[in-house]
Amino acid sequence: MREQLLAELERYQPADPRERAMTERLREFVAAQPACFERSLTIGHVTGSAWVVDRALEAVVMTHHRKLGRWLQLGGHADGDGEIRRVALREAREESGLQAIVPASEGIYDIDVHEIPARRDEPAHLHYDVRFAFFADRTGQPVPSDESHEVAWIALADLARYGADDSVLRLCAKTPTLRA
Repeated sequence: MREQLLAELERYQPADPRERAMTERLREFVAAQPACFERSLTIGHVTGSAWVVDRALEAVVMTHHRKLGRWLQLGGHADGDGEIRRVALREAREESGLQAIVPASEGIYDIDVHEIPARRDEPAHLHYDVRFAFFADRTGQPVPSDESHEVAWIALADLARYGADDSVLRLCAKTPTLRA
């Protein structure tokens, strides 16, 4: 499965120099770490995220993450599954309760490498996050999972008010490139 992700990374076109650098870090990490999809790899691991937007490209499903206390896109750990698009879709469905989620683009949508702070039983480590874009029907009402305080459709224009970080704002800026 590492070979599949490496091939997808070769085809991916990063949006800017910063994302290009993160894509290269991810590529090097996957090439060097046979256990890159395992959460037990304490230096870091590959994760899969889902940017779930409505077909009008006006709103996104965001979760208020319980452990991190921030509004984030849906996603999570691969837990050994090297098919990262499948991981992102699984996490989106689990974290939102929405089942009618379909791909919005062919390949990888975004790459982000970010640090996760240390917690009680876990050292600080990196998430090598591979992000995919999906569509969902906005009439679907998201339901929070145990991992979040809240999950909701948020207007793209309002993301900054929710404290969206630069990586989420980059996802938002790419949204007009999707075709409903």
